[in-house]
Amino acid sequence: LAGAAFPVSTSPGSYTVTIGAGGGAGPTDGANGSNSVFGSITSTGGGGGGGNPGAPSPERNGNPGGSGGGAGMQGGVGTAGAGNTPPVSPPQGNDGGTSIDAGSAAGNCSGGGGGAGAAGTNAASPGVGGAGGAGVQVAIAGPAADTTGVGALNPGPGEYQWFAGGGGGHSGSGSRSSGGVGGGGQGGISNGPNANGISATSSTGGGGGASGGPNSGGYVAGGGGSGIVIVRYKIANLTASAKATGGAISFYNNKTIHVFTSTGTFSSDSPFNETCECIIIGGGAGTGSPAGSGSHGAGGGGAGAVYDRNNVALNLSGPFSFNVTVGGGGSRSVPWGGSKGSNGSPSIVAFPTGTLTAPGGGAGGISATPTTNTDGENGGAGGGASNYSGSNNPHPGGAGAGAPWPGTPGNDPGSGWGGDGGNSITASPSYGGGGGGGAQDGSTGNGTAAGNGGGGYKIPTTYQDPKAEYGFAGPGSTHFWFAGGGGGGVYDGSSGSQGIGGAGPDLSTPYAGAGNGGWRATDGTGAGTPALINSGSGAGGGGGGNADPGAIGGSGIVLIAYPT
Repeated sequence: LAGAAFPVSTSPGSYTVTIGAGGGAGPTDGANGSNSVFGSITSTGGGGGGGNPGAPSPERNGNPGGSGGGAGMQGGVGTAGAGNTPPVSPPQGNDGGTSIDAGSAAGNCSGGGGGAGAAGTNAASPGVGGAGGAGVQVAIAGPAADTTGVGALNPGPGEYQWFAGGGGGHSGSGSRSSGGVGGGGQGGISNGPNANGISATSSTGGGGGASGGPNSGGYVAGGGGSGIVIVRYKIANLTASAKATGGAISFYNNKTIHVFTSTGTFSSDSPFNETCECIIIGGGAGTGSPAGSGSHGAGGGGAGAVYDRNNVALNLSGPFSFNVTVGGGGSRSVPWGGSKGSNGSPSIVAFPTGTLTAPGGGAGGISATPTTNTDGENGGAGGGASNYSGSNNPHPGGAGAGAPWPGTPGNDPGSGWGGDGGNSITASPSYGGGGGGGAQDGSTGNGTAAGNGGGGYKIPTTYQDPKAEYGFAGPGSTHFWFAGGGGGGVYDGSSGSQGIGGAGPDLSTPYAGAGNGGWRATDGTGAGTPALINSGSGAGGGGGGNADPGAIGGSGIVLIAYPT
């Protein structure tokens, strides 16, 4: 929803802002996205896509929502989900596309999800899934030509600030169906190496791509993108001006700060001769939990590596432009899939003087054979270990070898800072180790309690503008902490002994936006906790069993500062 002028009181007051979470994959149909809210304005989450339940079922129907989910197919075609539900004027979204039953795996295909600007495309025989409906461009965060990095990129005109594209449907053969411009994910292709759906871009409200295969084969659909709320208002005229564009720009303590919460470009038409400071944090890792009633607690996800530099000298003639990539958080495994989550993606700044890369965090191990599954994965910070039949060693965080903490802030020649994942030393019941944090190792799961996630990193005073909203709570501060490790999961049937995200070995409060571990509750209440968006932190490990899965890691962030 793009609102008109919204009058607010001149007296002190507050307006609740809620960012809707993207819907996840389900064992049959997809889950709806959650609503985003600003004050009295509600923008409805997208409708989940129809599934492939294995028998005729209403679950093959797309769900209604802000935009409707595409129809699935099994034993007959489903009905596309209706958009603009509940109805508002002007409409907030469009219908999903319809599916096709061609009588074969290669011919069956599903419809694309609706987008804010167009309906999802109907599936086309033989085997071609429907594309996601196009989203819309809302240039509220600045002129589109400035490529602010907010929202998704439309490669055609090369402009950002596109939102709410629908996810692509499942194709029976050929190539992936496309997601709608505005962050929509591509759909999967039947039962092959490209069967998994692609997740939507975070902070766009885009729809996830459909899975191309059944969950019994370990195939997963892409998750929906989280929503976004953008509020613009006039402030006093500023005497300062930015010397470049890219990201969200602010001015504090004689410095200009560019904050990239999604991928974008840093550019200018004029010469630029400045020594920059930068913080680059990779995406945090996701976590998993194996299928089956006998599975035990999983390790926590590792944080993305933290790269802190204050000496990047740039002397560039205009015009110039270089890419800034913000790493996505790792995905969780589906609870019935019996697999680890995925590593976080790296955050990268392609400075003309040399590219700097902060690796993503390593996924936590799970309690399952073969024993390689119990290892935490390498990463910016290592994932926590799980256990199955014996003592298991943690997997070290790869970034720790380049510049082990504490290093030399501002002059780090390696690949960033990141701690090792914690061990898991008791085979049964297994209590997962904590994921490594940006500044500290994860702690050990010892059979009495799971390991806490390693502590995060507080960014320097350059960026600590009291008005800034980036960063998360940490010891002694309500802002400016990032890259905490995820807590380990436990197998004990109740909360209270799961690992705490970002707490290190001695604390009891979750910090830096990291996720807490779950427990084996069997009713879905013991799932690991996801890390927060743009925290670079790891997710909490799942508790085990089909009902208590892992969670998604937090996306990274990039900050660049120079004298105003």
